[in-house]
Amino acid sequence: MDALIARGACDEMILVLPDCFTRYGGSQYLNSSATGRYEDHVVQELVPHLDRTYRTLPGRAHRGVMGKSSGGYGALVLAMRHPDVFGAMVSHSGDVYFEYCYRGDVPRFCTQVQEAGGPEQWFAAFEAKLQKKQDDMTALNILAMAAAYSPNPSAPLGIDLPCDLGTGAFREDVWRRWLDHDPLRMIERHAEALRTARLVYLDCGTRDEFHLQHGARLFTRRLAALGIAHEYEEFPDGHMNVQYRYDVSLPRMSRALSPAVGATR
Repeated sequence: MDALIARGACDEMILVLPDCFTRYGGSQYLNSSATGRYEDHVVQELVPHLDRTYRTLPGRAHRGVMGKSSGGYGALVLAMRHPDVFGAMVSHSGDVYFEYCYRGDVPRFCTQVQEAGGPEQWFAAFEAKLQKKQDDMTALNILAMAAAYSPNPSAPLGIDLPCDLGTGAFREDVWRRWLDHDPLRMIERHAEALRTARLVYLDCGTRDEFHLQHGARLFTRRLAALGIAHEYEEFPDGHMNVQYRYDVSLPRMSRALSPAVGATR
């Protein structure tokens, strides 16, 4: 950010980086009985605290939300659900199109949890491991997503899993709860919120390991069909270590939130 300001690419901005990680990994910035009320934390606690504490320009016209991966998902959802709070949105490689980015990993998760004897036993063994393998992290990701999308206080760990541990069968009832949180399924319900935004910007690598470029393409096609102004870019890279893309999005966010821009949207 200092470098962008120094070369005139960005005006000065207040950047806030909330730590919304949980014991399972990402919170997806949602309210969940399994992890906590992270959506409320950001919108109802963090934003008012910042306006009280720092020399902000309060109001949606000068406040944006952005992130990458789970943070990109959170930016999309918070912008759609809270247009009175956020007037601009950037999503880098955000979780969209759950059929591609999650569903294929459910059998791997199911096998590991079955072998461990249940989710509580698997998670205890995971935490005790000195070295986590890629398969461990894949299973943890599914557990984290279940904690965000399908909490159930009466279930083990307070989470409904997307597979039946007795048979291995996929649980369509739980999956429908997950899909309710897929931005691709949410867009029509929140089209007006995005239509009034000063900036809707998405990007994704063409070699994303979670296949998120497909979801981004579908999402932006829906934006176009709904007549929602947006920008979308792809770049030849994967999902990891793409922080250099902030050099592209931060100047856009700066221009969108600038006091010099008329509050026309």
